[in-house]
Amino acid sequence: MTTISAFFREQAASLGSRLIEMRRELHMHPELSNEEHDTTARIRSWLTEAGIRMLDLKLPTGVLAEIKGTHPGPTIMLRADIDALPVNEETGLPFASTVPGKMHACGHDFHTASMIGAAKLLQEHAGELHGTVRILFQPAEELAVGARAVIEAGALEGVAAVFGMHNKPELPVGTVGIRTGPLMASVDRFEIEVFGKGGHAGMPDTTIDPVVVSSAIVGALQTLVSRNASPQHAAVVSVCKLQAGSTWNVIPDTGVLEGTVRTFQREAREKIPGQMKRVVESVAAGYGAEARLKWTSMLPAVNNDARMAEIMHSAAAAQGLQIVEAAPSMGGEDFALYQERLPGCFIWMGTGGTEQWHHPKFTLNEDALSISAALFAEAAVQALKSVG
Repeated sequence: MTTISAFFREQAASLGSRLIEMRRELHMHPELSNEEHDTTARIRSWLTEAGIRMLDLKLPTGVLAEIKGTHPGPTIMLRADIDALPVNEETGLPFASTVPGKMHACGHDFHTASMIGAAKLLQEHAGELHGTVRILFQPAEELAVGARAVIEAGALEGVAAVFGMHNKPELPVGTVGIRTGPLMASVDRFEIEVFGKGGHAGMPDTTIDPVVVSSAIVGALQTLVSRNASPQHAAVVSVCKLQAGSTWNVIPDTGVLEGTVRTFQREAREKIPGQMKRVVESVAAGYGAEARLKWTSMLPAVNNDARMAEIMHSAAAAQGLQIVEAAPSMGGEDFALYQERLPGCFIWMGTGGTEQWHHPKFTLNEDALSISAALFAEAAVQALKSVG
């Protein structure tokens, strides 16, 4: 393994400038979820240039590549996401987005370029692989629908394990965060409609004010975490939209609230919808109003398998990286849908950025590209030898 590890480090370093070029080209031409047609074409072109075989993903966007080893063995998958965000870039970089209102503000351009690097390294070493490596360039992660489409398209058939990562701006380059168990939260959405009775703003006694009721519901929802969730569980309830009324002197008939709930534990996730319904309806009734809750389950938590986390830990050590215990995030990731079907591990890749994900001035240190490429090539080789 030492020889292979050294090979990956040396070759990844020599690929560094090319990976930077790829990443910058992607950064300049961002595309939103399910619109990644040019991105898909670029990825296919770069993989073809490297002599890497591609499978029919049966989706309008996204790419599924495959590198077959000469020795029998399992099939494992490496995954990168490719979509951008509806954010207007403010970095001032010479390779900033050329598309107004669209930006790779979450670093998916980094994920894509570094995983192309891993694919190139593995292709050069295909003669020594004990099995098959699939590399998935997944569309529509930001809408939390891409992984589901990939699964329905059959891309996981025959796959024994899956590995992925997200850049982490607060970790320095050369550092990776790895942990067993929950890493990113489940994602659920709620919508609440409040039905009151409108009227003249100067005669509130003749109305049932949905603005007051909605405000009371916002406050009451905070008790779901402070007084209903177990102190042993982590949960977040955020009301992100409150809309009522259309003018300054008329009390409206209705109000609408929308938001999200994030949890790590399945037990907490299962309990909160019922608790929320009870709180919402009882608060509204106390004011003489009515409220209805609509709950939409979106994504489970990213939950790392212990054995796959051990493989990633071993790969990072072989590449001489600094390994830290990954801090969990209340952000969500549809990588979790793969982990419902396969053992997998999702890690933080240190990129030494200045801003957090989704910020218009989000940046990262491109020196991490070659490091990430070598790490995932290493992880693939070790996984093929370890996964039965």
